[in-house]
Amino acid sequence: MFESLKPQPADKILMLMQTFRDDPRTDKIDLGVGVYKNAEGLTPVMRAVKAAEHRLWETQTTKTYVGLLGDPAYSDAMIDLVLGDAVPRASVAAAATPGGTGAVRQAFELIRYGNPEARVFVSDPTWPNHLSILNYLKMPVVTYRYFDAETGGVNFAGMMEDIAQARPGDVILLHGCCHNPTGANLNRVEWQAVIDSMLKTGALPMVDLAYQGFGDGLEADAEATRMVAAAMPETLIAASCSKNFGIYRERTGLLMAISADASKTPLARDTLAFLNRQNYSFPPDHGARVVTTILTDPVLRADWASELEETRLSMLNLRQQLADELRQQTGSDRFAFLAQHRGMFSRLGASPEKVEQLRADNGIYMVGDSRMNIAGLNSKTVPILARAIAQAGI
Repeated sequence: MFESLKPQPADKILMLMQTFRDDPRTDKIDLGVGVYKNAEGLTPVMRAVKAAEHRLWETQTTKTYVGLLGDPAYSDAMIDLVLGDAVPRASVAAAATPGGTGAVRQAFELIRYGNPEARVFVSDPTWPNHLSILNYLKMPVVTYRYFDAETGGVNFAGMMEDIAQARPGDVILLHGCCHNPTGANLNRVEWQAVIDSMLKTGALPMVDLAYQGFGDGLEADAEATRMVAAAMPETLIAASCSKNFGIYRERTGLLMAISADASKTPLARDTLAFLNRQNYSFPPDHGARVVTTILTDPVLRADWASELEETRLSMLNLRQQLADELRQQTGSDRFAFLAQHRGMFSRLGASPEKVEQLRADNGIYMVGDSRMNIAGLNSKTVPILARAIAQAGI
């Protein structure tokens, strides 16, 4: 059997990581990998996470299985964080998942299970793994225009024209905040227009919320997701704890299925449990326990929120510094959009050839479409990057 297996295309970001590791230059800069790094280039364990893990170590008495949907206390804590009081708790079915990716995968499985004919509309561009999973599941995909490379903002007119082609039962995949890979986001008025379009066409929204707290703050970053959930008859939300809690390797996520008709919640819950059973049975629990401990303890929650805010502000400061340095180096404001973007990522607007030039000449690594991780910078490397961009004629 094994000889009949076909080689799979290599993941471009993982390939980039390996190339970076193999580069002997000591002044190289990694802007490719999608994890938060502090000024020292480390991905630290947050203070509240350390405290919560210590508490679990002292008090946990068993490692037996939890339920198929995970610990209900974790679901409750995450629903409160993401949705607040936007919808009644009785309207939300939730399943713990292995990370945000697991939540995305289970959402796609649920869509395929409930409506095999559904098309999934995805932004152009989107997180590559969205497309990879959809293609693996052989689900029909339609792209909608999103990023305007000329302005560095959202091509909102194109987006609205494209999602208006959705049919009842189709799914519109939306980034709740901090769009990956572009960093360009919709404003509140535009979000309302998207909601109105989905209500008109009968499309179902699926929100991927991977960066709550990394953009404009915990509450502000949840606003669009709450607007969608409150307005739509049904909504899917895939939430991740990897970034805002810094627990990447613990694989901690949650899938929420929301219905305006609470009588549908038990069936949705049972279906999520069934899908979990088919894929991995019981979800991971350690990260979920850590998150629950933090969110349900006022002192730990305040400390976590404070450290998360420091992280958010540091990225905003780096964005502004880079935009200012580029203005000085190039004598133009064409990179001002970098300060307006939110989250870890921005698309620089460079060609693959220019991206390769930055790597070859300066040891600056970013994804071939010019997506760069702002959190890979620090105050010392920002001027280096700005000079390299100007010298490359980008």
